[in-house]
Amino acid sequence: MEFEYRENEIIFNRELSTLDKIVLKFVKILDKEKIDYVIISGYIAILFGRSRNTEDVDLFIEKMPYEKFKNLWNELETKGFECIHISEPKEAYEDFLLNKTSIRFAEKGNWLPNFELKFPREELSQYSLQNKVKVILNGKILNTSKLETQIAYKLFLGSEKDIEDAAHLWDIFKDKLDKNLFNKFAVKLKVEHKIKELE
Repeated sequence: MEFEYRENEIIFNRELSTLDKIVLKFVKILDKEKIDYVIISGYIAILFGRSRNTEDVDLFIEKMPYEKFKNLWNELETKGFECIHISEPKEAYEDFLLNKTSIRFAEKGNWLPNFELKFPREELSQYSLQNKVKVILNGKILNTSKLETQIAYKLFLGSEKDIEDAAHLWDIFKDKLDKNLFNKFAVKLKVEHKIKELE
């Protein structure tokens, strides 16, 4: 798989999986509703060729007024998605998102994979939303977090799966990464001692 890597933009083509198609369908709705978002965590490694399954796709979405969220909720339902654990948009907004808890959407009748949405809370999540990478896959656009932050955060999570995700991304993009930025986040997350695990 060949990648064209520009500043904050990665362009490539490959056969789309079922998961890719669902993700692209979901983010198209976010774009239609003008919702600022960024995909984080495991799907990024899968997007760039890591062969593993995932049950969820994690996203930060912009903090927004209730009416804008309600419009998103309605549009998702119109396009075949449903919130899998909450039935009312006001409850999802006030009791979950505003209380720093995520909500999950999935295609109706099929709860896997699901999309875990949350408002950014701490500095790193704010940074991820404000400093996205535009990924152009087969001409379709989706937003992911910077690979430097993604790899450092996967090292911080530290499970075998997370380390393998980090190593996969490092192996593909190590010659393109901003090493100063990566080291900054490695220090911030106190994972400098784990960097050797990427090799």
